[in-house]
Amino acid sequence: MDLKDYQHEVVVTDAGLPFKLFSFEGASGNYIRDKHWHRSIEIFAVWEGKLDFTLHDKKFPLSNGEFVIVNSNEVHSILAPNPNKTVVLQIPQDTFAEYFTDDQFIWFSHGDRESDHRVFTLLQEMFLIYTNGEEGNKLQVLSLYYELLYILVTKYRKFNVNEEIVKSNKQLKKLSSITRYMKDHYAEPLSLELMADQFNYSPSYLSRMFQKHAGINFKDYLLGIRLEHAVRELEETGGQIVDIALGNGFPNSKAFSNAFREKYGVLPSEYRKNN
Repeated sequence: MDLKDYQHEVVVTDAGLPFKLFSFEGASGNYIRDKHWHRSIEIFAVWEGKLDFTLHDKKFPLSNGEFVIVNSNEVHSILAPNPNKTVVLQIPQDTFAEYFTDDQFIWFSHGDRESDHRVFTLLQEMFLIYTNGEEGNKLQVLSLYYELLYILVTKYRKFNVNEEIVKSNKQLKKLSSITRYMKDHYAEPLSLELMADQFNYSPSYLSRMFQKHAGINFKDYLLGIRLEHAVRELEETGGQIVDIALGNGFPNSKAFSNAFREKYGVLPSEYRKNN
């Protein structure tokens, strides 16, 4: 299982290109990515296999030849229990600045459209050319990329967006600074009260903000960050489990083992043996 470092994900574009294009990290299966969000627009295109996407609380199962558009600051999670071949394109939100609403906002539809096949084909061609390595391939990839942007703006952009979505987007922008702090200090004894004081909120308000706009409570969100770091250490180091537990913010190895088993179904020692 390969997990990213934190819940509010920072997206960095590829060198010399205005986007990030890569193979999905859960391609080998046995993969869970908890609820998270980022400012970039993200497209997942499945070539082989299946993915189970959740956008907020709505399910979007994907199979061969299908894709999903994840909007900026849209809370999503991913389950890939089996091997798959999936390409991911991440586009910085500011790419669409010229098309923002007065709220500095843009939203793309998740629904089926006649343009879906062309979008999927463009993503395939972009990836194959980009990974080919031949001289001048960036120019060809860019030409396909700008065609894709044109289709997104003209065929997928939504003009009548639910006011609740706009409000949630604004709140998640505020939460992003909080989750960045949690990412940097996850190994420390953080609490809802401490974070509320740090960012000048009341604990009850911050708790409601997490639950309503991130779809997860503060405690579970922090636990997810700590577990993701711990999983990586289990995979990549030979450290003692008690040291991994303490080094990632757990009070003791028992608390770590209980939380780990509840999420992944096995004890840390079994997970390490299997991986």
